[in-house]
Amino acid sequence: MDILQYDFMRRAFLVGLMLAVIVPCIGVVVVLKRLSMLGDALSHTSLAGVAAGLVLGINPIVGAVVMCVISALSIEAIRKKLPKYAEMAIAITMSAGVGLAGVLSGFVKSAANFNSFLFGSIVAISDFEMLLVCLISLAVMLAFVLLYKELFYIALDERAARLAGVPVRTVNFIFTILTAITVSVAARTVGALIVSSLMVLPVACAMQVSRSYKQTVFVSVLFGLFFIIGGLFLSYYAGLKPGGTIVLMGVASLILLLLGKGALGRRA
Repeated sequence: MDILQYDFMRRAFLVGLMLAVIVPCIGVVVVLKRLSMLGDALSHTSLAGVAAGLVLGINPIVGAVVMCVISALSIEAIRKKLPKYAEMAIAITMSAGVGLAGVLSGFVKSAANFNSFLFGSIVAISDFEMLLVCLISLAVMLAFVLLYKELFYIALDERAARLAGVPVRTVNFIFTILTAITVSVAARTVGALIVSSLMVLPVACAMQVSRSYKQTVFVSVLFGLFFIIGGLFLSYYAGLKPGGTIVLMGVASLILLLLGKGALGRRA
């Protein structure tokens, strides 16, 4: 295929395929825990890490990972302090991250480098960034598989999971770290402003056709692969931005599924 004759497109496909697997897996747990806005908050906060990395002369993805981990742990800490208003933790952390990103961006010499993280630049992934994404993706996949049953329990009911002997606090801590690093590496590809969409849309589509947790995980990964592969092909041949194209494919798929499901319901 013409599209795979270029090194940058081969790197884009490899990174895209890795993220298409790990992002929906994390997204299933996030959605079931009713924390859909968590990805949005972390992705916005990652911009502060990107700006800090550019200012300090380190790789922006490394800066984004560090900042996302700090932010995710902060959200968990605030949620424990304000259990009745847990959603405030997300808003507070996102506000702090956006404010810090706004201040630090004023010290970035190259605005183009910073702006590339807003809407993603999967075709501009360097060899080091590709290696970093692959290593992180493998680590996240391994952790998800090893903690599959525990994550299932805490996603459905944390109180019941605690009664069943699941170390909820430890599992939540590990999941928080996994979410943070997943969001930070995904922000480089589809963009910090829309990475939460890639986390939620495959899951939302999968929930329309799945009947169990296991099916939802599997089908959401299939949808993630479809969005990224289809989005890369469409953006390449139509001359569109890859990040936005991937997300719009997800939105269009969800709309079609909802319309189809509604039509079947009326016919029944």
